Amino acid sequence: MTMGCQPRAGHDYQVMTHKYIVPLVELAGCVPLLMPTCCGLDDLDHYLDLADGLYLTGAGSNIDPALYGQQNLTPDKARDPERDRVDIALIHGALARGLPLFAICRGMQELNVALGGDLYQRLYAEGPFADHREDPAVPVAAQYGARHPVTLVPGSWLHTLLGEPVIMVNSLHGQGICRLGAGLVPLAHAEDGLVEAVTLAGRDAFTLGVQWHPEWRASANPHSVRLFKAFGDACRQRCK
Repeated sequence: MTMGCQPRAGHDYQVMTHKYIVPLVELAGCVPLLMPTCCGLDDLDHYLDLADGLYLTGAGSNIDPALYGQQNLTPDKARDPERDRVDIALIHGALARGLPLFAICRGMQELNVALGGDLYQRLYAEGPFADHREDPAVPVAAQYGARHPVTLVPGSWLHTLLGEPVIMVNSLHGQGICRLGAGLVPLAHAEDGLVEAVTLAGRDAFTLGVQWHPEWRASANPHSVRLFKAFGDACRQRCK
């Protein structure tokens, strides 16, 4: 998993939120390997050699829209170009090596962009879509509360894994998938039609991107538990 750049008091920090690390350890049973993005791509292969899977997290920054051929429509939002560059390279490296891949929120959007897809930069201003952003005026626990249902693609492996046709998810994002990247197929949709989960068609290794945040209080959510356990099992199978 990669960290991100966050400026604080005149210094740039590399950070990763605890909420992403804890379920990776407690539910997936994995040992986190955190890669700083400030040092470029020189050590990329070394990290991939050490890894049994790739875990891409959410973040407060947006992907540089120049990477998918658009002008920046959200200049007020933070950017993290170093993370963009490193994560896109890691995605291609992980796919080439057959590593399991689990991508959350920004991570799913990175996966889509890495494979040639693009994004709605202002989902809340686009056509039929609801406003999927959190309310910053309410407590964090309320921001991460269940917001809307997603319908799983019938007969898909995600449907089988979670055991229900519809699940409730939280929603804390202003952007979303527009055109799918090469080979990506939907696994779930929101009521407004937005793609909420994807996989890579024909790939044997575990590959999942979700737009919601299963890491939030994951141990109390049976769907999150199943997702993290499945990813951990795939990583252990890879290292045998």
